[in-house]
Amino acid sequence: MLKETMRAEIIAIGSELTNGEKLDTNSQWLSTQLASIGISTHFHSTIADHIDEIVDQFQLATQRSDVVLITGGLGPTLDDLTRQALAKLMEVDLVLDKHSLQIIESMFQKRYREMPERNRIQAMFPKGSEPIQNLHGTAPGIWMDVPHTDSKTNCCIAAMPGVPSEMKPMFQQSILPRLTQGSSVIRFVRINCFGVGESKTEELLGEITSRGRDPEVGITAHEATITLRIKAIGESVKVCEQKISETYAIIHKRLGDYIYGYEDEELEHVVVTMLNERHLSLATSECGTGGLLSYRLTEVAGSNGCYAGGIISSIHSPSGRQLNSAEENKPALNADAAIFLAKETREQHASDFAISIVLDVDQSWQDTENIPQAFVALVADGIELTEEIGLTVNRAIAKSRVTKVALNLLRQHLNSSTKE
Repeated sequence: MLKETMRAEIIAIGSELTNGEKLDTNSQWLSTQLASIGISTHFHSTIADHIDEIVDQFQLATQRSDVVLITGGLGPTLDDLTRQALAKLMEVDLVLDKHSLQIIESMFQKRYREMPERNRIQAMFPKGSEPIQNLHGTAPGIWMDVPHTDSKTNCCIAAMPGVPSEMKPMFQQSILPRLTQGSSVIRFVRINCFGVGESKTEELLGEITSRGRDPEVGITAHEATITLRIKAIGESVKVCEQKISETYAIIHKRLGDYIYGYEDEELEHVVVTMLNERHLSLATSECGTGGLLSYRLTEVAGSNGCYAGGIISSIHSPSGRQLNSAEENKPALNADAAIFLAKETREQHASDFAISIVLDVDQSWQDTENIPQAFVALVADGIELTEEIGLTVNRAIAKSRVTKVALNLLRQHLNSSTKE
């Protein structure tokens, strides 16, 4: 039986993870699953396929945590070492489980294939452990208890395959029911913001981001999007929701229109929803983004109801005329060019709104003293809005940021027109 207040640890096994060939998404998913039943994850570890290092990590984890979830290393190949490491940890032998072997053999028979002798290792388990049936693959999981040296309690270990399609159902069907509900409930909420930097966000929020506050408020930034993560712990869902509601009210008062959405909402989701609710249409013209803005919009369900179409080009107008600056044969890169493009685009698509982006990707991205600038324009009846953006030297981030600026410009305009 597990303690009411539990500390969990998640360990991912595999050199393909430590050398960067693959990304460990299992640990994130497992942490959210544990949080849903009130178990807090304190450690994530990723270990290469070296038996001694794996054993050392298991030894550390089982003494400082109450639940240890392990993914990976249960396959039939020589570099799959999880079961051997668990046996070495407990100083026991691996023993054959005949029932597990029969299940593995039957899976090969159903596929009209002969089981390689090497797969026999997947039916071997540390003495005293318990096999966990895998209904979606050949590698059973392993459940075992490891005594804490400084108390009479045990650490519970669950080792699962690294393949997500096998690991997730195994966890939900066979591991989760074994984990005693913690005394506390944990709830997470994400609030998404745009138009304000990470340090300024922290300054505006003040004391609510301080360590030890209940609920906790964390700040992360990704390509100019700021995400606030609220973590509430309480004896019930209702208590957690009340804490989150009170903190959200403070955040909304301090950040206001910087907040645009929640959880997985992106700016394009919000803009498409607002346009559809108002029965308005939008067209776009992009120079230098490779069509990223139109891609964002068309990925949203319901965009067919409001997106009139887009143009992707180099720095020239939709009609094909080059936008020249005062300097002969040099493309224009200014607010006037962006307005001109937006007007032509709106006329061509007969849309209510048009957004244009002008970004000169041919300008040097290596010279940090000559960082590329971008211009965004929004036009409609009686409306001409522009915004200039200073960009980083990273092309991918620059393009992502400028498209978000464009979407946010329209979002803010639609918000302000609603208030009027």
